[in-house]
Amino acid sequence: MAGFDNREISMSVASHFFAPTRLRTASLMAGAALALVLSSVSVDAETLRWARVGDALTLDPHAQNEGPTHTLNHHIYETLVGRAIDGSLVPRLATDWYIDEADDTVWVFEIRQGVTFHEGQQLTAEDVAFSLDRARTTPSGMAALHAAVQEVTTDGDYTVRVRMAGPAPLYVQNLTNTFIMSREWAEQNAVETSQNFAAGEENYAVRNTNGTGPYRMVERDPEVRTVLRVFEDHWDDAPEVTEIIYTPITEAATRVAALLSGEVDLVQDVPVQDIARLEQTDGVRVVRGPENRNIFFSYDMTSEQLASASVDDNPFAKPEVREAMALAIDRDAIRQVVMRGESQPSAAPLPPFVNGWTEEMHAYGAPDQDRARALMAEAGYESGFSVDLHCPNDRYLNDEGICLALVGMLGQIGMDVNLVSQSRTLHFPLIENWETDFYLLGWGVPTFDSQYVFDFLVHSRGGAYGAFNGSRYSNPELDAKIEALATMTDLDARDALIAEIWDEVMEERIFLNVHNQVLAYAMRDGINLAVHPENQPRMTEVSFD
Repeated sequence: MAGFDNREISMSVASHFFAPTRLRTASLMAGAALALVLSSVSVDAETLRWARVGDALTLDPHAQNEGPTHTLNHHIYETLVGRAIDGSLVPRLATDWYIDEADDTVWVFEIRQGVTFHEGQQLTAEDVAFSLDRARTTPSGMAALHAAVQEVTTDGDYTVRVRMAGPAPLYVQNLTNTFIMSREWAEQNAVETSQNFAAGEENYAVRNTNGTGPYRMVERDPEVRTVLRVFEDHWDDAPEVTEIIYTPITEAATRVAALLSGEVDLVQDVPVQDIARLEQTDGVRVVRGPENRNIFFSYDMTSEQLASASVDDNPFAKPEVREAMALAIDRDAIRQVVMRGESQPSAAPLPPFVNGWTEEMHAYGAPDQDRARALMAEAGYESGFSVDLHCPNDRYLNDEGICLALVGMLGQIGMDVNLVSQSRTLHFPLIENWETDFYLLGWGVPTFDSQYVFDFLVHSRGGAYGAFNGSRYSNPELDAKIEALATMTDLDARDALIAEIWDEVMEERIFLNVHNQVLAYAMRDGINLAVHPENQPRMTEVSFD
């Protein structure tokens, strides 16, 4: 994995996961001429020009549980707690959080005083309670994170009490991407309920913002350019970056060319084919690190017939076909050829950062096309079948290349796969609306716990659960086990139940996992920014030489 060891990753984060209940502040262009151009462009210590592959899907802070969307919103809005580079929780809008000594089903949050929204409203407990209720109410994309919440109340102006369905010692881990809004602003602009993104709904919060974050939005042209400027009345230390110009650049070569020409200062999504070259380019520095995200394929396992298949039944419903696909995929070839060595092949559909990951889940065997073809014949598809595969082309590192590689591999065992490649703005609604038979998805785990994967990807769809369960997998007995995790206080018993759930998930082959992502950020010399495990860099953490 490009120099990163599973055990090192697991230990570095696991030491922070089960913290005490009461927590506190814790295209060859190199050459002499290019080097001259780069060395002659000085870094502006106030404005940072930041480029990545895609824009935020929406600015409604509760509509989409999606990485690039959260990354931009983190500069405008804030959460009760944050996640540091080392994986530990740190205070943001909550200065303290703890379980009520008199009632172990209640979490208490002490809210930071003296915090101002960009439009001048003062943050109070009412805003926090409103935001948590908004985030846990469908159609919010964050609802599964708050499924065990029964009631949110205030106790004075700066204390919030969250009553859970039972003792929930890990609930605070779910809050690192739940943003706090102004209740007054939401009511004035009729956005008391989150945008329904999958339905194509619009609301005022989609294009307008009012957070407490370190930057306020001053210009917004979706998919083109967003300008943020420092919020002078922010409660925290002033950042070195006082203006951010955020530019989505879909084409990989264009992103790199923009950095090399001096048009941008920082590229977040460095194409894997350019990493080695950029590391050898004068005037450019590359920072690398593992991401808390895995890349996998999934498929409709339960429908009687697939919409895009050439057969009159559902091949993916048959265990033999799912096993054949697992035997056809060559993860090492994808790592070497498609990812240029910049990935960690794994059969486990969760990263090694996460509580519940094991070496046994991670292990994968060599491809066996002969056995795969025999399984296809056993399942009744000796002549094969055709099916569509939906793939994003602007979300994950070389996502389209991964899909193309799988198309070729499955072709060797008789599956004629038609690749449908498109922007993530079209791709994600297909999964949410159950309009795809077969798809690629990447999943990060900001809670660093397996329950997050189960709640969104494995639990039957309904209510707060299963928002991205595009496999349609449904198992009531497994659902009950997943729901029980939220209120288990015996952590050893909880870990045992997590392992039990994973055994069933892996046996059913709900996911065809490919690898865990490895990240690289490229920036001009003089800029310092570490790789964030959630791939959510904060420009407040940028420093200049």
